[in-house]
Amino acid sequence: MPLGNLLIEKNLLNPTELEAARKHHKATGGSFVKSLLALELISPMELDAFLGADPLEPESAEDTGLGRAFLLDFVLKAVYMTGCETIHTLGDFMKIPASVVAEVLQEAKDKRLVEVLGLADGPGSVYRYALTDEGRKWALEALAYCQYAGPAPVPIARWQEQIVKQSIMNDHVTPEAMAHAVSHMVLTDGTVSRLGPAVNSGRAILIYGGVGNCKTTIAEAIGEAFSQEVWVPHCVEVAGQIIKVFDAAVHQPLEKGEETDARWERCRRPVVVTGGELTLEMLDLAFDKISKTYEAPAHVKATGGVFIVDDFGRQRVRAQDLLNRWIFPLERRVDFLTLHTGMKVQLAFDQLVIFSTNYAPKELIDEAGLRRIPYKFDVAAPDRTIYIEILRRLCTARHVELPESVVSYLLDRFYPETQIPVSAAHPAFIVDHVIERCRFDGREPEMDLDLVHEAAQHLVVDAEAPKPDSAP
Repeated sequence: MPLGNLLIEKNLLNPTELEAARKHHKATGGSFVKSLLALELISPMELDAFLGADPLEPESAEDTGLGRAFLLDFVLKAVYMTGCETIHTLGDFMKIPASVVAEVLQEAKDKRLVEVLGLADGPGSVYRYALTDEGRKWALEALAYCQYAGPAPVPIARWQEQIVKQSIMNDHVTPEAMAHAVSHMVLTDGTVSRLGPAVNSGRAILIYGGVGNCKTTIAEAIGEAFSQEVWVPHCVEVAGQIIKVFDAAVHQPLEKGEETDARWERCRRPVVVTGGELTLEMLDLAFDKISKTYEAPAHVKATGGVFIVDDFGRQRVRAQDLLNRWIFPLERRVDFLTLHTGMKVQLAFDQLVIFSTNYAPKELIDEAGLRRIPYKFDVAAPDRTIYIEILRRLCTARHVELPESVVSYLLDRFYPETQIPVSAAHPAFIVDHVIERCRFDGREPEMDLDLVHEAAQHLVVDAEAPKPDSAP
């Protein structure tokens, strides 16, 4: 549901105001939020309160947004698979309040699916529950349909609403944040001022250039520039099916309030990197025939964050085909995934997509495709000043001195005589090689000119690196 419709639903906007905001947005561009504020249709305080509201802990089974039949099946499966006997242990396992568990267990008790075993050991009057024979049969039938047991899902409609509220389009990267995010790199002047508007647009970005010139590093750093956090559900429910979303390898959980819905994790905006392994099949839901659950694809796990297609053009699918798959999502910010039943699921496509490649753009993408990637950055090889600064920073970080003779050898002899393209990745390789060689020899690390020559030799193939003047 678009943000404007959500605001109408919450009585924060009326249809006439929504139409005015849409016309302003169409005429001026930028984000829809900026149009709302520019026309003073809603106060910044009201808007921030709405967009920043945390998912609250459900007070009843109805508040979970899940159907009574689904919840009954879900709780009985949890009892059967975990052996948990009290409402508190079950609640902790399913990440729903004990009061909700008690409500569902009461229904199960009324249906003679569970029985009370007595009071549990310890303080307080906490009853223990167990499945009856009929309850075990019910649980097994539910498991035959879906074997998932764990944190309870969030209805997909609620997740979509949350995505709209925490959209990356509403986050604003400042020049200071962008500069801080790339401060560990040595970049040409003007890089930050060019990257910032592209990042804030939320539109696709293409970063291209020679090998080893920090394209992927720049793309990953962009994710660090965002200040807002996002709520990610452990899993979502659609038409009785479970789609797993939260991934500990992708999402970084942060602290959250005690009254928030435990089915969600508060996280930094995710940054997901895929490379040559990416295929078209990996951009759809992965159905596990044993557990009968779905795993969300990588770009869906990146929702609200940054999705990086690294080594674009080296995937096991043509670059043009990969881009064609995303033409509609990139333009309309909506994607469609397919359940194994054939049902289509509509999802908000809310991430900053960055393509990184060593190829010339026109070798990979036709004009129509390039038009759908509005921001393109050619990352050039470092010039002499930048190369020296990279080398100097690395030596300082590793507590070794940088003799002028090393700089002169590399830039005045090695590169000109071998005709190897200068790369921002070379200084780190050379310094690391020298330090490891010194460590192997059992001596203090130093940028010895002969060891630099030895390291540089690894950068050439079927040729000899020129020997420095001090070498025999």
